[in-house]
Amino acid sequence: MTHPTRRTLITGALIFLLGLLPVTPPVAAQPADGPPASEPKNVILFVPDGFGPASATMARDYLRHYRGVHQLALDSIQTGSVRTYSTSSRVTDSAAGATAYATGVKTYNGAIAVDTLKRPLGTLLQAAERRGMATGLVATSRITHATPASFSAHVPNRWMENEIAAQQIMSGADVILGGGKRHFVPKSTEGSKRKDDRDLVAEARDAGYRFVSDRAGLMDVSDGPVLGLFSMSHMDYEIDRNPDAQPSLAEMTEKALELVSDDEDGYFIMIEASRIDHAGHSNDAAAHLQDILAYNDAVAVALEQAQSDGNTLVVSVSDHETGGLSLGRDIEKDGSVEGVYAWHPEVLHRVRGSQGTMFDAVSKGHEALPADATRADSVDVVTSVLSDIAGIDDATDAERTNIGTSLDSYALNFVVSDMMERRAVIGWTTRGHTAVDVNLYAYGPGHNLFQGNIDNTEVGDLLSSLMNLDLDALTADLRNEDETETPAEASGPSVGSED
Repeated sequence: MTHPTRRTLITGALIFLLGLLPVTPPVAAQPADGPPASEPKNVILFVPDGFGPASATMARDYLRHYRGVHQLALDSIQTGSVRTYSTSSRVTDSAAGATAYATGVKTYNGAIAVDTLKRPLGTLLQAAERRGMATGLVATSRITHATPASFSAHVPNRWMENEIAAQQIMSGADVILGGGKRHFVPKSTEGSKRKDDRDLVAEARDAGYRFVSDRAGLMDVSDGPVLGLFSMSHMDYEIDRNPDAQPSLAEMTEKALELVSDDEDGYFIMIEASRIDHAGHSNDAAAHLQDILAYNDAVAVALEQAQSDGNTLVVSVSDHETGGLSLGRDIEKDGSVEGVYAWHPEVLHRVRGSQGTMFDAVSKGHEALPADATRADSVDVVTSVLSDIAGIDDATDAERTNIGTSLDSYALNFVVSDMMERRAVIGWTTRGHTAVDVNLYAYGPGHNLFQGNIDNTEVGDLLSSLMNLDLDALTADLRNEDETETPAEASGPSVGSED
């Protein structure tokens, strides 16, 4: 006898739930709950990588203090929370986390849309393409990084970015915007990371894509498909971004939605606020904050469109929390340690660049020192940069000593982070990910299904069912396809690295 698949059961359950599930009063700004919710024509999925509950509080407190805004664009549409563990660890990485959203299946850390046996899994983007919908990928990381890759490629190792890039230009996506040009250009190009002479930009053009590489080029695009690669590696942190060179996440979101919105079959688009995570890995609170604000602006763009057309579901959920951020911490004072009931957003407000920008300035300052410069001179370079970029002009003798002993090592990052944290009265527990549940947000047709504390795979299953996608059939077809080539697994940074 034929047994129903998990998705068949979920689809049936959705029909029941849409009609019979008691509906709680709608949150502010949600469409009124009347008859059973219709299926959305369009779906916008935001993945704010590394964005945890404390990250939301940090951004909200900052906006209230400096702009008189008392809530994030997301606050009125929060519906629940999500469990994020993978099959290989209670603490997921972005590859396993994004695969759960893209396919509705749990897998191991490092896997890109493959199961624990390394077999391909059909994704929401691919299934939406098969159904005739317009599709898109937007990210501020390399577009070949774990989250966008998990919707558009199938490889057993997330660091196989050259292979991911090759699969992405064949994915059929109408909009592909992000960083990562180094995986699309031949090895002869300066900065390329490819091992061959393939020019994927040229191949994309031959396939009908328009290629753009800066903000002006993107703003000039009026129809798709479009491939936009705005940096060799990741796009800049928002705090460092040159607005004349690179588009903001909100601008990429607006342009992507403009390009897919006319499709009569609807659209599916995944938008990742990638660098929230990277700043968390670096324990760079100011960069973390500014990328959250950029994500908040992008969500506002999407919600405006969803409110206008009435048939678009917007879902936002992080793949995991990064950094173990806390607002409030213990501070040593007068020989004892005290918990401080405060945190100070004004410290972060003064910062004008990421820690990477600061260390670039430090390197230039050290290069300019005379040959007979002392270690104290090198420390002065660091404190001068901290004063100029971070607004820290009161380094203590103990902090100067710590700077001096860490000048020649990565430990300087930890010293600078600690100086920022103590003044802002915030803390981090790790430079990796945590197992903390992440917030779930939903607006539009079907939003009432995204309630309570759910598993990350349920997000993928719910989206698949609401869009009438058959991921099981797609998965079966992918596995039946003849494999003409099996690429060697690429080595790369350890899982959890931001590289």
